[in-house]
Amino acid sequence: MRIAAVDLVSNTCFPALAADALGFFKDQGLDVHIELVAAMGATKALRDGSADAMIAGSVHDLLTEFPGWKGAKLCVALSQGSPWLLTVRADLAAGRGDFDALRGLRFTAAEGPDLVFKQLLRGAGLDPQRDLEIVELPGAKERDVSFGVFAAEALQDGRIDGFWSNAMGAETAVARGIGKIHVDVRRGDDPGEIRFFTFAGLATTDDFIAREPGAVDAAVRAIVKAQSALRADPAIAREVGRRKFPPESADLIAAVVARDVQFYDPVISEDAVESLNAFARSVGHLSAPVAYEQVVATRCRRLWTGG
Repeated sequence: MRIAAVDLVSNTCFPALAADALGFFKDQGLDVHIELVAAMGATKALRDGSADAMIAGSVHDLLTEFPGWKGAKLCVALSQGSPWLLTVRADLAAGRGDFDALRGLRFTAAEGPDLVFKQLLRGAGLDPQRDLEIVELPGAKERDVSFGVFAAEALQDGRIDGFWSNAMGAETAVARGIGKIHVDVRRGDDPGEIRFFTFAGLATTDDFIAREPGAVDAAVRAIVKAQSALRADPAIAREVGRRKFPPESADLIAAVVARDVQFYDPVISEDAVESLNAFARSVGHLSAPVAYEQVVATRCRRLWTGG
């Protein structure tokens, strides 16, 4: 099973990486290859058939290649809620959550997550085009780039004042002493219920579900098992990190996962899909509401609870 990943050095999609590193895919009879295809490349790989499935940090990205949710389905949540944080340079004279302090500064965000960042700013009373600058970093869309860590390097180099990324990017900046967390929407720094806009998940195509239903079920079971294992013992993240991450990130991931285990829940609720689709409509990715069954592979629901 070929799985395209938008980011590999990530806590957001970590349950899928753990399922691979801990042998849970193999236990289910799957030969899985997870490949980093940064930015929107993973969604394109799913569309063109070079990947059988994808792990997305923001599942709304699928709508760029599967309009109206036609042809693709979400199979399991990897983590709940919009998974990004706003990290700013450590010397910025501003209290956490002070959005007015962001005026006139320079930020970066990956394609896809940038839509959520802009909605966050609007909810806080800022105009993303006039009140601050959001730039694309040269090289950010290269195939082998994990965006959060890449953005932390740009912060260290002084090219930006802050970045919107997963917690691994934020943790990297904090650990180096170059950044501090300014906004964490899943933990209350949320002026417009941004935390409900999207979530991380495993997706595949309707065609693959029809051809290989057993493989889809096996992949979901393996991910659910990994989530359960991480909730029971977050320390195992360190071993997974050593197998999957560069040394610096491997040292940081256990602490990040320990804070995030509450979000490692496989269930995709009807409320989550309703909020996801409302956000997609607000940014022009959907023109009308879409039924839950059109978005989610409902055959997988029983597997989320060990069925």
